[in-house]
Amino acid sequence: MIREPETEKEWEVFHSIRSVEDPEIGISLVELGLIYDVKVEGEKAEVTMTYTSLACPAGPQMKQDIENHALRVDGISEVIVHVVWNPKWEPRQMASEEAKMQMGIFD
Repeated sequence: MIREPETEKEWEVFHSIRSVEDPEIGISLVELGLIYDVKVEGEKAEVTMTYTSLACPAGPQMKQDIENHALRVDGISEVIVHVVWNPKWEPRQMASEEAKMQMGIFD
C-alpha cells in the first residue's frame, strides 16, 4: 500500500476491504499491494486501487467488492473507488511476502 490509513475510521475501512480477494489469484487485494490509499471524510470513503493488468477481467467485480465491504463499516454511507494506473502494479515490490510466496515469487 502506498499510504497507510491515518485515522481510526480509515483503519476500519482498510480492515473491512482486506478480505476482498482477486478472484483469479485468490489472494487479498491488500496483500497483493493493489490498494494504494484509503481516505475517509465524514461518511464518505475513498479507496484508490489498481488492477493486476489493464485488461483485468475481474476488475469491475473487485471494484464492486471493495465498495460493498467499505459500506459495511458503521458510519460509512458513500464509497468512491478510484482505479489508477500510476504507479504501475509491481508484485515484486508491492505484494506482501506471503502473497509473493503464494504467487511463486522468490527473491
